[in-house]
Amino acid sequence: MLRLDHISKVFPNGEALRDICWEVKAGERLGLVGANGTGKTTQFRIITGEIEPSSGDVIKQPGIRIAYLSQEFDIVQGNTVHEELLRAFSEVHEIKQEMHHVQVALETADEQEMTRLLRQLERLQHDFESRDGYGLELRVDKILPEIGFTLKDAERLVSEFSGGWQMRIGLGKVMLQEPHVLLLDEPTNHIDLETIEWLEGYLRGLSTPMVIVSHDRFFLDRICTNIVEIERGVSTSYLGNYSTYLEQKQINREAQEATFERQQKELERQQEFIDRFRASANRSTQAKSRERQLEKWDLVEAPESEERTLRFRFPPCVRSGREVAIIKDLTHVYDDNVIFLGANLLLERGDRVALLGPNGAGKSTLLRLLMGSETPSEGSITLGSHNIVPAYFEQNQAEALDLTKTVLQTIAEQVPQWKDSEIRGLLGRFLFSDDTVFKRVGELSGGEKARLALAKMMTRSANFLILDEPTNHLDIPAKEMIEEALNEYEGTVILVSHDRHFISKIANKIVEIVDGTLKLCPGDYEYYLEVKAREKQQLQEAKEAAAREKELAEKRAKAKEKEKARKAKKAAEKANDDDEE
Repeated sequence: MLRLDHISKVFPNGEALRDICWEVKAGERLGLVGANGTGKTTQFRIITGEIEPSSGDVIKQPGIRIAYLSQEFDIVQGNTVHEELLRAFSEVHEIKQEMHHVQVALETADEQEMTRLLRQLERLQHDFESRDGYGLELRVDKILPEIGFTLKDAERLVSEFSGGWQMRIGLGKVMLQEPHVLLLDEPTNHIDLETIEWLEGYLRGLSTPMVIVSHDRFFLDRICTNIVEIERGVSTSYLGNYSTYLEQKQINREAQEATFERQQKELERQQEFIDRFRASANRSTQAKSRERQLEKWDLVEAPESEERTLRFRFPPCVRSGREVAIIKDLTHVYDDNVIFLGANLLLERGDRVALLGPNGAGKSTLLRLLMGSETPSEGSITLGSHNIVPAYFEQNQAEALDLTKTVLQTIAEQVPQWKDSEIRGLLGRFLFSDDTVFKRVGELSGGEKARLALAKMMTRSANFLILDEPTNHLDIPAKEMIEEALNEYEGTVILVSHDRHFISKIANKIVEIVDGTLKLCPGDYEYYLEVKAREKQQLQEAKEAAAREKELAEKRAKAKEKEKARKAKKAAEKANDDDEE
């Protein structure tokens, strides 16, 4: 349905794409993977016609409709949900808005103005009907439950809903266009785990072919049927999900290394023979023959080295006491909004706790309370009394870093005793080299700010890491390096993340925020999912049992009423018989 044929793209500051070849067919869900800056979103912009390729062709099936859900989906906060979904049909939406303005004007119009407005309203209504406006409104009403909204929700303002629900609205607008191909650019960004799981189920239920850019490895595993890797501007296609792609890539790399090494050994052996007998009276002809044969060989290329990525380890830390943080009878309120109500939790040395809960449940609030930047309304949060040295990674790096300073200044101010070479060495491990160290923080991308914040954490030793979305904006290789560093870290960790793969690699305990309390699951993420599945099954069984009991009670009540009616009828018949006698 859609094919990219030898696409390249060169910008004034360099080559973004060199040779991109892939296609997506009916029923396929293709994942585009690669480090940040490898041109994944650029391919989407080429497909939608926003920019032109430098060479190559985008081949589309005639009449194909391609819908694009970008990272920053277009949402008008002041619209109702219904109005916002209707914006998928821009012309009809504009007519509907104009009709509304005329109807409002009619309420205060004099007789002469009213005649003009009524004629205008009649024309607008005719135009609205000719464009199947009422039919489109029915389509909007139909998609509401599919994306999780009720008809009552349709009249609420978009601004009343969280980012996850706004993503659903954006997706609904895209699906209302009835696309033949769906492009999704980082659809799981900034949404909670519950919404991510809903999105997975929704997308798996569609037959629409789709192309997905995502750094969420769980999501790619559960959704994708094909993977296309972009590396150094060149695409390589793999059949299967993300885990299968990793296995295939490793097998291919090992096979290429083995073939390359065998060929190199044979080349050395042949060259040694040629050098030895080139001047020999008896064997020079044979040597020259082998030399001509070598010139015709198809040389196997050496496997390319891995893409440059983060390289770091957390500094060694002093051993803390057993109790690292104590949360006791915590109640915390913002205005009339109760975030925590009598919550309790003990963090112990060596704990690696992942804090889960829907957006707005209070995860980031709890981390700020642990750092002491907020004070509990009631109860207490205290750090342990023996050798507790915390370090905090804030979710919003734009607020945590001074945007006016350069990358180099940001680190130098933390460690004034360090030499320039030491600072540059640290920054180099976080991919800041040469002139990039002189960039101002305000000019950095989200991923660069995240790397700089991590580098800043490396300037001091801490035995209690408090991490709020540390993998936001980072590509998969960078996430894997953080996982490796945390797994070698000897201190205590509490983290908030929407990356399920990251949580599964790091956490040995899960704490879920439930109705203002902290519910501890003493096991890793896989065990937590098993517990949740059992709870869901038990809840479903309890509901079914209650439904059966209700049905049985209703049957008993009906039988009792029927028996009562039968007895009453019999008594009445007997009374009639007595009267007749």
